[in-house]
Amino acid sequence: MATVTVPGQVLAPTSSHVAGPGTHVYDNNILASIAGPIVTTPAPQKKGKSTISIPRSASQTPLPAVNAIVLARVIRVQPRQLVVSILPVAPGSSASSLMAYTTMTNDDLQHQAILRREDVRAFEKDKIVMNDMFRVGDIVRATVISLGDERSYYISTTGNEFGVVVARSAAGNAMVPASWKEMKDVVTGKGEPRKVAKPV
Repeated sequence: MATVTVPGQVLAPTSSHVAGPGTHVYDNNILASIAGPIVTTPAPQKKGKSTISIPRSASQTPLPAVNAIVLARVIRVQPRQLVVSILPVAPGSSASSLMAYTTMTNDDLQHQAILRREDVRAFEKDKIVMNDMFRVGDIVRATVISLGDERSYYISTTGNEFGVVVARSAAGNAMVPASWKEMKDVVTGKGEPRKVAKPV
């Protein structure tokens, strides 16, 4: 019976294995990108490295629909928009289970989406500074507002229940909500600006 892994779990060092589908490399280790059974494929040559992968079932990648609530990881912050990667997890997932996604380095396996500045909140849209609302690695709860084009969906965080749900501080520590616009480092107590999602 195959061993089942969870996202973020270290599977093997890159010195002994090659990263296959469903995995990514971080700090010289191969980590799981999705939950599922671990499959190790022997190298075709005796001196080669085995490939470690996690097969993706059809049920793990449902296509987001308009009005669907999704969780996404911020992968790029620009002055007028964010680029995020929609995660293959339920919106009700716990913060601890989502923390591994904040340090992922490979988002090619997921659906990408755009969060435009005008879709961040419902008021004072012209005063929004994207870098004061989100940072790379943040996990955001949002709703899909458009299927967009073949490359990206469009999402919105205008509701109070939408915004950052999981984040790491500049020091690399977990953070907790302090208000609707700030999260605090659980170790240092230092605050950082965010568009914080109201707990649901």
